[in-house]
Amino acid sequence: MSKLDLSRRTVVGGLAATGVALTTGTGSAQGAPVKVGELNSYSRMAAFAVPYRNGMQLAVEQINAAGGLAGLGGRPLEIVFRDDGSTPGDAVRVAEELMTRENVSFIAGAFLSNVGLALADFANQKKVLYLATEPLTDALTMGSGNPYTFRVRPGTYMQTKMLVDAAKGKGVKRWAVVAPNYEYGQSAVAAFKRLMGAAVPGFEVVAEQFPALGRVDAGATVGALAQSRPDGIFNVLFGADLTAFVREGNTRGLFERRTVVSLLTGEPEYLLPLGDETPDGWIVTGYPPEQVETHGHQAFVTAYKAKFNDTPRLGSVLGYVVPFMIRDMFNKAKSTETAAMIEAFKGLTTQTICGPVTMRGIDQQSTLGAWVGETTLKGKLPTMKNFRYVDGADVMFPEAEVRAARKI
Repeated sequence: MSKLDLSRRTVVGGLAATGVALTTGTGSAQGAPVKVGELNSYSRMAAFAVPYRNGMQLAVEQINAAGGLAGLGGRPLEIVFRDDGSTPGDAVRVAEELMTRENVSFIAGAFLSNVGLALADFANQKKVLYLATEPLTDALTMGSGNPYTFRVRPGTYMQTKMLVDAAKGKGVKRWAVVAPNYEYGQSAVAAFKRLMGAAVPGFEVVAEQFPALGRVDAGATVGALAQSRPDGIFNVLFGADLTAFVREGNTRGLFERRTVVSLLTGEPEYLLPLGDETPDGWIVTGYPPEQVETHGHQAFVTAYKAKFNDTPRLGSVLGYVVPFMIRDMFNKAKSTETAAMIEAFKGLTTQTICGPVTMRGIDQQSTLGAWVGETTLKGKLPTMKNFRYVDGADVMFPEAEVRAARKI
C-alpha cells in the first residue's frame, strides 16, 4: 500500500463523523465538470496562497473520489486557478476572462483586501457570485457589502475582537499601533481602537505607524514606536515586513516588558520565518497544526503531508475548507444558476476540520473561527502555546450594526 493510499484511508475514516470527506454519492464523480474560477496572489503572496491552493486541490480530489457533486448528478468539481496580479485592475481583468473564456459558474479567492473589494464590485456589476475566501477588510461584508459577495475567513473586526478579548485582562492602557498602509491595516487598527477602547477604561493610542506594504523601514518604525514609550503594541504587519520588524525590535529591546498583540503572526506562513528570533508570549491569531486534535484535524494533517511532503499552513486549512463549502452549496442549490447558488449559500452549514461553519445570511459572512494563543519556541521551532479555537459566531458584528451598514 502506498503512503498516499494509507493517508486517504485514514482521512476517510477519521473524518466520517464530521462528513468532511464523504458525500452521499458512491464511486468517482462522472460527467462534465462544474468549474469554479479561483484567482489569487500566487506570485506575490506565495507563502499563504500556495499552501491554500494545495489545500483546495486535496479537498477537490477527495470530493470527486467520493462521488462528486451529488446535487448535480455526481458531476466532478473543478477549480480553475489564476494569478490575480495582486492589483485590483489585474484581478478584474482575470475575473472577466474566467467568466467568459473558462465559463466558470462563479469566482472565488483573492488575498489582498483592496483586490477583494474590487472583485466584490465586479460581482455586483456583473451579477455573478463571488466567494471572497481570504480578504479580511470589514468593508467587504459591511458598508461595501452586496448581495453577490460572500466571505469565508473571519474579518479584521472578528479576529481583532478575539485578540482584544484575550488581552484586555492585562489592563494595558497606553498602546502603539503599527500596520500596513492599505485597507486591511487601516481596518484592523480601527477595530482595535474601537474594541480595546470599549474594554479598557483610560485606553489611548500614543503612536501610530503605517508603513507601505512590503516596504517597511524597520529601523525608523521601531524607533518611532520606542520613542512613544507605550505599555502595549498592536501589530498588523505580516510577511517580510513582520520579519524585519521583529528582528529590529529584538535588537533594540522594543518588546521587552511590553504586551504585544499581533494579528496573523501565529500563522505558520509568517511565524516560521522568524525562527529562533520568535518573541515569547505575543498574543496572536494563528494555527498550530501539530496540536489541533478536534474534528478529525490530524487526519487532514496526515493526508496533506503525504501528498505535499510538507506541514499544512493556515492557508492550507482555509483552502481545504472552501471546496467542501462549495460542494454543500451545489448540493443544496441543485443548480449553477447565480440566484440559486446565492440562496443556497445563505444559512448553509458545512461540517469542517475546524468544526461546523455557517454562512450567516444577513451579512454573508461565515462563522469560520481562528486559533488564539501565544507565540513560543518548541526547541528551535516557532509555534503557539496556551491556544484555543474561537468560533467566529462568537465575535461577529451585531446584526443591528450590519443592518445599518448595509442599509437593510
